[in-house]
Amino acid sequence: MEQALISKLRTLSPQQMAEVEDFVEFLAGKARKRTALDRLLAIAPALEAAGVVPMTEEEIAAEVKAARAERRARQQAKGSGADRS
Repeated sequence: MEQALISKLRTLSPQQMAEVEDFVEFLAGKARKRTALDRLLAIAPALEAAGVVPMTEEEIAAEVKAARAERRARQQAKGSGADRS
């Protein structure tokens, strides 16, 4: 299967290759999110048993906003050093 995919990739235009790369990144991100959720759910009972106060929706939203801003900054810094063809 891997060789068949490589053969097909070699027939694609640079634009199509960029689209494939974007899709692969999307799939990898999806897998990372699932792994992070699984880790969170695994420790949830321990947090509850320890008496950790759950975050409010506002606190969660602020954390998500900060993480997204940090990720955008990293991507912009990475993108400014390498031009995609």
